[in-house]
Amino acid sequence: MKKTLVISLTLIFAAAAGASTAAVAGQDAPGAADGCIQPVSWDGWLAAKVKAEERYAAGNLVAALQYYLEYTRQAQGLNNPARVAWGKNNSAYMIIKMHRQDPTVDLAPARKLLEEGLAVVGVTDDCRKVLEMNLLHVKSCLGRI
Repeated sequence: MKKTLVISLTLIFAAAAGASTAAVAGQDAPGAADGCIQPVSWDGWLAAKVKAEERYAAGNLVAALQYYLEYTRQAQGLNNPARVAWGKNNSAYMIIKMHRQDPTVDLAPARKLLEEGLAVVGVTDDCRKVLEMNLLHVKSCLGRI
């Protein structure tokens, strides 16, 4: 089960890094049914944001992570660096929350997302502070301060 979760997170992370993360039209996970890529739009970004928040509130961290990754992809396509950085932070935070529930969850993808968020040109000061705080936490858990 734990290996499956780590493998799933790795696949999800790979999808967000450039492969096909898809449709947010009322499914449990983006692209779960048809595997097509959702066109980039403000409506797609907003739908991903709403679904991520709903899944997070319901305690479904894996689905929330998937929608935050889609949120990030949409923001990248819309050329909105502030939202890209927040999307990377929120995605990493879902992984951190999963790690708190199950310490075998690998934090390396969270570290990568946080480092990428900090590297975004146009990240806001507020977002930078949160990214740095979360990265410090991840590094302490990984023993790399």
